[in-house]
Amino acid sequence: MKRQNMIMYRALRLIFKPLFSVLYRCEIIGKEHIPAEGAAVIAGNHTHALDPILVDICTKRVVCTLAKKALHDGAFGFLFRAAGTIPVDLHSAHNPDALKAAEEALRSGLLVNVSPEAKRNYTDELLLPFKFGAAVMSQRTGAPVVPYAVCGTYKPFRGKVTIRFGEPILPEGRTPDEINRVLYDRIAELLDSIMPADLRSKKRLTSYDAWREGT
Repeated sequence: MKRQNMIMYRALRLIFKPLFSVLYRCEIIGKEHIPAEGAAVIAGNHTHALDPILVDICTKRVVCTLAKKALHDGAFGFLFRAAGTIPVDLHSAHNPDALKAAEEALRSGLLVNVSPEAKRNYTDELLLPFKFGAAVMSQRTGAPVVPYAVCGTYKPFRGKVTIRFGEPILPEGRTPDEINRVLYDRIAELLDSIMPADLRSKKRLTSYDAWREGT
């Protein structure tokens, strides 16, 4: 990340951290699982546009987030570029440039935040089918994957948001599919641990094998 972008990134985080704490009563659990140094893929569920910012304020380290390309091209694109986000074209089946940029960031020892669901989940499914980006970049670079789950409502002064991180998943000796399978199960477990019982009862979890058979 360029020096001027780094200054912008840290300035934005200084603003957002207390703002999120006051507005959304954020509860952060297990942030010690984010490595203090070295590369790591951070991957979790995605229900709201503010989720990536929440991940950012959980660590003092720089986090490079994969974000949809439309945000880079929009009116506030300069903010996303300054924050070091990596653009992803959601309308394309493959994003080799985004994958390459993410792998370069990991090889430089940075953190990369990925949403394996690739889009926000508006369904009754606990998790949407996972893409393989997080698993592939982990397997290729040797970076561990730190799973996380987010649950709650971003309603100013009325809502509460909880994020919980789990133990890193090591890629050694695993194929991308095996990494993805473990990641899917871990995030489901983390979600189950923080989701209110009444909300959990309305959700269904399709097994990893079930949706893989349908792809």
